[in-house]
Parts: sequence; C-alpha cells; structure tokens
Amino acid sequence: MGRLTTHVLDTAQGRPGQGIRIEVYRLEGESRQRIGEVVTNDDGRCDAPILEGEAFTAGEYELVFHAGEYLDRQGLAGDTPRFLDVIPLRFGVADASQHYHVPLLVSPYSYSTYRGS
Repeated sequence: MGRLTTHVLDTAQGRPGQGIRIEVYRLEGESRQRIGEVVTNDDGRCDAPILEGEAFTAGEYELVFHAGEYLDRQGLAGDTPRFLDVIPLRFGVADASQHYHVPLLVSPYSYSTYRGS
C-alpha cells in the first residue's frame, strides 16, 4: 500500500527533530489545498503515515516544516530574523502505490532532503 512518511533529523545536535509541526498540502496547478498537519514524535517521525491508502494519490504535494519554532526551543535560532524558519518541500508522486519517504535534515543554517525508503 502506498504511503507518505517523513523523518526529521537535527544535524546540529545529532538527534531526532522532536515536536516539529508539519503542514501537508496538495498542489493542483496554482491551487494549494491544505489537507492536514502532523507533529514529529520523540524519534523525529510521525506516529502514523502522513497519507496512505485512498488519501494518497499521484500528484504534487508540499510539506511545510516549521523548523524555526523547533530551533527556538533548542536555543539554536541564531540571529533575528532567523536564517531558516519555515521550510517548504515540494515533490511529485508518480506512483501512489509506492512508499514515498521524504526526510528533512536540518540545522540553523542548512537543510537537505531526499527520497528515502
């Protein structure tokens, strides 16, 4: 069964990104529809897939990671305004029967992502 998952890792501290709020959007052309919100657990993951089954279809999506809130709580926000605050990741799902794992590796001054498994 296809599903969408994520995992946030705090590369500055070498630990999971706990308590990060993530908004979930479906994109259709210029339209952006908010379809949910999740928060990472103690392991930097969500307790369940973000989307799965019939709710997970081919198309374009956006995960919006509220990293600035997390960095503030960790005392890592740095200068004001923050260098990184809200991190949007847009990606396409070609085959909704597959597992799309979209991790975020974050620090106060950089981030990266990839399609994992």
